Amino acid sequence: MTNSRARETTEAIERLYISMRHLFYRGFFKPAGVSGETIRSLLKIINPEIYGSMNIPSKLELNGLMYVLDRLPEGIEECAFIHLTSDEGFDKGSFEPIVPKKRRRNCYRIDEHQMNIEVLLGRSEIYDILTHLTFLFIEADKVRNLAFIQDENWKPTRAFKIIEEVVKGEKKFSRKEKEVALIHLSSLIGRTFDETLNAYNTFGDDNNPDRLFKIIYNLAKVSLEDAKQTREREIHFSSILRERVGHHYFGEKWAHKVKEVLYENDLHMRPLHIISANMHSVKNMLYANEALKKKDYKVDYKLYGEISDKKELRDKVSKYALEQGMIYINDKSGSNIDVQIIDLSKTDLKNTPFQDIKFGGDDVIMVFDYAFGEQAFEVMDELLRPFEHKGEVYMMKVKSVSIMGKAGILAGGKGDIMIPTSHIFEGTADNYPFENALKLEDFKDDELKAFEGPMITVLGTSLQNRDILSYFMNTSWKAIGLEMEGAHYQKAIQVASKIRHHITPDLFVMYAYYASDNPLETGSTLSSGGLGLTGVKPTYLITLRILEKILQSGKKEISTKK
Repeated sequence: MTNSRARETTEAIERLYISMRHLFYRGFFKPAGVSGETIRSLLKIINPEIYGSMNIPSKLELNGLMYVLDRLPEGIEECAFIHLTSDEGFDKGSFEPIVPKKRRRNCYRIDEHQMNIEVLLGRSEIYDILTHLTFLFIEADKVRNLAFIQDENWKPTRAFKIIEEVVKGEKKFSRKEKEVALIHLSSLIGRTFDETLNAYNTFGDDNNPDRLFKIIYNLAKVSLEDAKQTREREIHFSSILRERVGHHYFGEKWAHKVKEVLYENDLHMRPLHIISANMHSVKNMLYANEALKKKDYKVDYKLYGEISDKKELRDKVSKYALEQGMIYINDKSGSNIDVQIIDLSKTDLKNTPFQDIKFGGDDVIMVFDYAFGEQAFEVMDELLRPFEHKGEVYMMKVKSVSIMGKAGILAGGKGDIMIPTSHIFEGTADNYPFENALKLEDFKDDELKAFEGPMITVLGTSLQNRDILSYFMNTSWKAIGLEMEGAHYQKAIQVASKIRHHITPDLFVMYAYYASDNPLETGSTLSSGGLGLTGVKPTYLITLRILEKILQSGKKEISTKK
């Protein structure tokens, strides 16, 4: 049964992406039209774990709603017209950018009806947004059907009238009256009073305590206007966005700036180690002890947790790192990927966890922030290309590429570590085996578990369900986890090193991920919340091993043979 459901899911995911790509090039669609219904029915077939009770018509999915709204601009539930655009200069007008809580993207409320969302990260971001919007439309139509009597007049229920009263704010509600309104709300959305009260507290804050009421009211109102055809919902893709996607527009600008900075600082002919990771762990391991006057070179996870928690400590470390020669590139290309460049010949390794490594090279470390899905191929492909400056062409002297990130784990729990041996691209027969210089034995630790094996590069984390994940884990695929960038990175590295010969084929690669969630475990999916400080130890243990291998390669050639 699981295998047939897995096949059905795989087919639905492929069809969903083909449909989304078709609609993107067409330029617009109506969520309540034929195309919108196709996407909706495919998402319902997939029934992703992250969207919980999406397929239950009498029950609103609260965790999924929170997850989606954290990644979309505030107020989107009020808008019937959603425009996906490129960076088209809206910031030059008087529009105030709206940045979603959990996604670095600028959005603009054009008027009471329209929200513009800037897409800078390529197709994966478009698919991500469309998937979240489709879930939102499903939930909106569900609320509409629960809030109104479905006849030609669409008469509101008593519960919805009370919700409307709270939203309009014309009457001051006592605590008891607010609780009564919450009881009506819980009855409307098919949730217990306890669940609704928790959601009310989670969604709201001091400035907007009744946000949950407003979200549900507006979802129903916009959906009703669509059903009555008084204001039909539409999604548009701007012509500039359609022109730029797939053409490395932002990736090329980003890579050119990075190479320019390397050239200006006379670092362009040095051995280069590229690390795709967060913007703090490499910097903290190399500079935090000295910056914070801590005379103990051992790895101190507690200290790293404190730095993560306190802005004044982060600022001190950053200031010290810049004084010691670290170069920081605040990305203005539109790629949303900042960069740190560290000249190891100027970096004092005393009072760091690496003081016992007799490093004697002049290597350079370049750390760049996380890419998103297909954007990983774009930035890595552009970065590894030869660099032309003043009529001279320079090959990138890449010695290693390391990819560190968060991933969904199948074999363990939150905070555990995954060491991939290959990346399998979901929905295709594409696979990328490679020799990983990081090994399972590098992560023997009492507190953390580590797993080694193939990993799935998925088209979108919000599209996975229990059946397909169980299939990948329990069949001969023996997959240990899923993430969104690995196959894209490896494709770019293999093209540059083995086909186009832009870089040496002798480079070594290191991939390691720590588990942000277990999508097979109830209560541990991405919609259940982040890792918090649980992520500190695996993040820094992976960083420690990557830096050890890089520094050891400066005194002797690293062996990647088993």
